[in-house]
Amino acid sequence: MKAIINATLVMRDHYIPNATLLIKDGKIQDFGEKIALPEGCEVIDAEGFYVGPGFVDIHTHSDGKIFFHQDPVTAARHHLRHGTTSLLPALYMSMNTAQYVDAVSVLREAMKKEECANIAGLYMEGPYLNPDFGCDRTSNPWVGSVQKEAYQPIIDAAWDLARVWCIAPEREGILDFVLDVKAKNPNAAFAVAHSAASPQQIEALMPYGLKIGTHHTNATGDRPRYPECRGVCVDETVNYNREIYAELICDSMGIHVDPYMLRLVRRIKGEDRIILISDAYACDGPTPPGYEGVDDINFDWEGEIAGSKMTLDIACRNMMKHTGASVADVFRYASYNPSRAVGLLDRGEIARGLCADLVICDHQMNIKNVILKGELIK
Repeated sequence: MKAIINATLVMRDHYIPNATLLIKDGKIQDFGEKIALPEGCEVIDAEGFYVGPGFVDIHTHSDGKIFFHQDPVTAARHHLRHGTTSLLPALYMSMNTAQYVDAVSVLREAMKKEECANIAGLYMEGPYLNPDFGCDRTSNPWVGSVQKEAYQPIIDAAWDLARVWCIAPEREGILDFVLDVKAKNPNAAFAVAHSAASPQQIEALMPYGLKIGTHHTNATGDRPRYPECRGVCVDETVNYNREIYAELICDSMGIHVDPYMLRLVRRIKGEDRIILISDAYACDGPTPPGYEGVDDINFDWEGEIAGSKMTLDIACRNMMKHTGASVADVFRYASYNPSRAVGLLDRGEIARGLCADLVICDHQMNIKNVILKGELIK
């Protein structure tokens, strides 16, 4: 048994100072301000720092340098050192059928390794997105019609690992794809992504499990009503529908999402429908004019933003800076909310019986220690 002492526990909506947390068999056994230490237990002194649930990154492609399917151990360990105890490697629309299947196979084998114990499934960013949006779109092999013979091998390979499938609801024939995913895995969730769909097209798929807005306000199109009038498109639909979680990429300069927009989304969506993601990507395109000094995002060779180089501790810190969110708030955005959105219900908060996936950090989200399934990592 282990005991974390002298901790300020971060709960969903409050703190427990001067607390002790007990861990047994990889799970949280008990916690509180007046908890007796069992005889002979291993003691971890938090030294007054915050102890919160490990981060859950549902959308990350890489460690910022190399994709998960190229070196899953290196990428997984990088995120773990920064407090991400659960993550979903994202596989992008630039892959063809065979490449998707091969990448799924690599990650399935990687999940058997102790070094990849924080990989909790997959996030399928494709195949059927809107070809007009997103980085590296000149490499998109999915610009044609939705064809079962092209997508079914991907579903068959990833069905039990893929917790989220990204789709553009405006693609003709997309419902056939959705139904075939659900036939293999009724619990699969869908995200509207790289899309210019109307509210009606998006809402029509909500009964089938569409409940996430992929990197909210990024690669989302516009549908003007009249030349001089703003229309209603993906961003407005995600904001309007209470059931849809809004993913946010929160970089230091507010490039993916303007800080004012971050504050607006907080006000609209509330504290339990925001998900912080890293969307870490591997791309070495040159920094375009006007972005000099930006060091936590990537660019492709067309000059488009291509994800980030961040981990969730950095995203949390940026969210606090841009919006005034508290430590408890950002733990909810980076742990509890994402775990609930993708069905990882045994983690994401400090509660008795849940996985002892924990981080110890200071008030600026600098990571001091990481605990994965009850074992001290850092």
